[in-house]
Amino acid sequence: AAMAARCRLAARFHHIHGTNIRLDASHTQATRVESFANGLCFSQEPLAPGQIFLVEIEEKELGWCGHLRVGLTAHDPQSLEVVPEYSLPDLVNMGDTWVFAITRNHNRVVVEGEEVQARGRFWEPFLLIERVRIPRDTLVGRSRPSRYSHILDDLYKMNVLPATARRSRIGVLYAPQPDGTADMHIVINGEDMGPSARGLPTTRPLYAVVDVFASTKSVRVIPVDYGFPSLQTLCRLVIQKHIVHRLAIDGLDLPPLLKSFCQHE
Repeated sequence: AAMAARCRLAARFHHIHGTNIRLDASHTQATRVESFANGLCFSQEPLAPGQIFLVEIEEKELGWCGHLRVGLTAHDPQSLEVVPEYSLPDLVNMGDTWVFAITRNHNRVVVEGEEVQARGRFWEPFLLIERVRIPRDTLVGRSRPSRYSHILDDLYKMNVLPATARRSRIGVLYAPQPDGTADMHIVINGEDMGPSARGLPTTRPLYAVVDVFASTKSVRVIPVDYGFPSLQTLCRLVIQKHIVHRLAIDGLDLPPLLKSFCQHE
């Protein structure tokens, strides 16, 4: 229960962020309002071991080169005198920060002599990373609600959605190791990219880093339930059970924040 409560607190953006970022009232949506830089965001709370910070790409912006960047930092956002313009290289150059740009391919750190293992099958209900088990359905991008979205959703579950596309879901977490350090893992639409960085310190709090950079215009945090589902999640399940389609949520007499939560599962 404590883990579940902590995860829900961390599933928001920190009030400290780049100068071009605008957060919505719930602090779950981050939009870069101008330029292509100064889009740095952090998780509201440090992540627990094995806890994924998951975001969905909501809007793209043509005319820029580059995409979303994600990672972890041991710097408390409150301690930053000025939020760096870029995660790469500015924040990384401050040390104790590990950030990677999301592309169609991804970096994987392999120890000498280690074999690259299969990353799992997409039809398995859970994604396993070390001892962490995450519901895979939450990790996979959804189609935009529309008349034919039920067909598109099946395609998205097959992981045909490009990593940098709208509705793609990107997550970051760290997995503790026997030597007292941790490996950072990046998850793209339900697929574990493997360790993107090794040797992270577990003695210091680690915050998620999300850089809403260049062609990525807006992202939204997607809550992931660990243990028992939250009251919010239970309400959403009841509402969705009694409607024909997600588009029907707009016509319900519900608070705007609850509507948004129900539509962005």
